[in-house]
Amino acid sequence: MSTSADLPDVTGATLAAQLPPGWTARPPLPADVAAVADLLRAHQLAARGAASVDTRTLTAELVGEGSWTRTHLLVLDPAGALRARASVHDRAAGRAVVAVTVHPDVEGAGPLAAALLTWAEGAAVVAASHRGLAETQLDAGAYADDEHQRRWLAGAGYRHARTWLQMSRPVTAADAEGLPGAVRPGVRVRAVGKHEDGMPVADDLRTVHRILEESFEDHFNSYRESFPEFVQRLRQDPGHRWDHWWIASVEIDGEEVPAGALVGSVTGPDDAPGSYVDYIGVHRRARGRGVAKALLSTVVADAASRGRSRVGLEVDADSPTGADGLYASLGWVTAYRTESWHRDVPVPPA
Repeated sequence: MSTSADLPDVTGATLAAQLPPGWTARPPLPADVAAVADLLRAHQLAARGAASVDTRTLTAELVGEGSWTRTHLLVLDPAGALRARASVHDRAAGRAVVAVTVHPDVEGAGPLAAALLTWAEGAAVVAASHRGLAETQLDAGAYADDEHQRRWLAGAGYRHARTWLQMSRPVTAADAEGLPGAVRPGVRVRAVGKHEDGMPVADDLRTVHRILEESFEDHFNSYRESFPEFVQRLRQDPGHRWDHWWIASVEIDGEEVPAGALVGSVTGPDDAPGSYVDYIGVHRRARGRGVAKALLSTVVADAASRGRSRVGLEVDADSPTGADGLYASLGWVTAYRTESWHRDVPVPPA
């Protein structure tokens, strides 16, 4: 394992030396949440013409439970105004999610973005070294129409790896019965089991994790995430709900077996909440039997019963299973597109 002397500086001191006179860099404080939310909104408006920031999730990631697996840095001008931020999420062994945001009205933003991407690489290397890894993947995102962000990532050695469709489906009270004809005979969907105290049954949670892991083995950038990491990461999201986990089963060779799983959450402001599909997977042995439709019908009906206005999800634009076509046929439309940009970096040995 690397020693502290081998590892990059993640305190921001090295980056601060590259900033204009009077500018500072530091980790976030609880009082910074509103300013970070404003920064993200300004960036979203400039990049895609609309903005939506869930402040509960942002709070958890900056200074709450979600911050335990993240490293953050804020950049402020001499007046104390937030001008940029960077974060690195130790997402799983060998994968670090990188986010760099520079306010659109910052002049000469390119060098600042480059410095933050360099800092983020160092933070990812430090996280990977603690796991005893020899290399790690940096996974950064950009809106498909954000030429500034795309140019900065390319300049830092990232490559465009994938495009994602951010889709949404409106929900009305009429959807409380589910999607017409979506559930075929022989497909059964149920919520994960619960104990008397409301906590989920461990065997069902492990079943969901196993189905998702095996379902995505042949998908883009698939990687193994341990069960404890999977559950802990989802629980860090303020929108997480145990009653938004479902298991689908089918009969194979006379035996009912788990065939698919869906994990959902609550998203959006309290006065206009929506449901979100964090994960949906169908095991290869059960594809083509209507399992995905049955799970989607379930989450739509659940959203309608709770009075929610929409169900959102993300899908690979080049999904090998044609999932985007399925979603479109069931009423989902693409709101905007995002991109994944990747870079693999070595971790210095001890």
